Amino acid sequence: MHFKRLAVAAIVIPLLYLYIMRLPAVYFFCLMAVVSFMAQWEFYSMYRVSGLLKYSGLLSGIVILYSSFYAKHLLMTVLFGSVMIVMIIRLLVIRTPLYALHNLAAPLTGILYVPGLVLFQGQARTFGPEWIIFLYTTVWASDSLAYYIGKGFGKSRLYKEVSPNKTVAGAFGSLLGGMIGALIIKVSIIPALSLMQALSTGIIIGAVAVIGDLIESMFKRDAGVKDSSIIIPGHGGMLDKIDGSLFAGPVLYWLLAIIKI
Repeated sequence: MHFKRLAVAAIVIPLLYLYIMRLPAVYFFCLMAVVSFMAQWEFYSMYRVSGLLKYSGLLSGIVILYSSFYAKHLLMTVLFGSVMIVMIIRLLVIRTPLYALHNLAAPLTGILYVPGLVLFQGQARTFGPEWIIFLYTTVWASDSLAYYIGKGFGKSRLYKEVSPNKTVAGAFGSLLGGMIGALIIKVSIIPALSLMQALSTGIIIGAVAVIGDLIESMFKRDAGVKDSSIIIPGHGGMLDKIDGSLFAGPVLYWLLAIIKI
C-alpha cells in the first residue's frame, strides 16, 4: 500500500505540474471536467443513482463547469436550471410522489458537492496557474502527513462515528503538512507570498482538508462503502483523492479574491 501510494505520486505529480503550469487554461478546464465527471460518477454509484437522474446530473455538472470557465454571467442560471431539470425528470419519469425527496437528494447533492465545488478551482486559476499547484501541494502534503503521523502516533480518535481510523494526531499532521506544502511553493514558485501568509494559508488549507475528508467519509459510511472506487492504485477512487481539495478550493479562492493574500 505504501509503495503504491508513493509510486503513483512520483509519476503523477511531475506530470500534473507540467500540465497545469505549461498549458493554456482550456486544458485545465478539460482536466477539471474529467476529474469532476469521474468523482461525480463515483458519488452516484455509491448512492445507486441510475437512469435519467444519473445522466442528467452528470451532464449538468459538465455544463456548470463550462459556464464557470467560459460564461460566468450564466453560471447561476445554469446551476439552478440544472436543479429544475433534475426535479422535472423525477416528476415525469417516476410516476409516483412517494420518496420524491429521497430520489432527488443524491442527484442534487452530487451536483453541488462535486462540480459545484470544483468550479472554484477554475476561479482560483484566474489568479495564476501557480495557485492550483499551491492548492494541490498543500492538500496532498496535508493528506500525506495526516496519514503517516496518524499511523505512527495516533491514539485518540478524531471523529470515530464518521471515520474510525482518523486520529487527533493525524489532524495535527494535516496542519503541519499544509504549512510545509505552502512553504515549499512559496520558496519555489510564489516568492512574493510572505512567510506569514504562506504559513497561515497552509494551516487553513490543512484544517479545511481534514473537514473535506470527513465529509466524504460521512457519505461513504452512509452509503456503506469503504472507497468511492478502486480506480487509483493505493489511493481508492477519484473522489477519495480530491475530497480535501473540494473544500480547500473554495477557501483558497475566497482568500485570493476577498482577503487578497
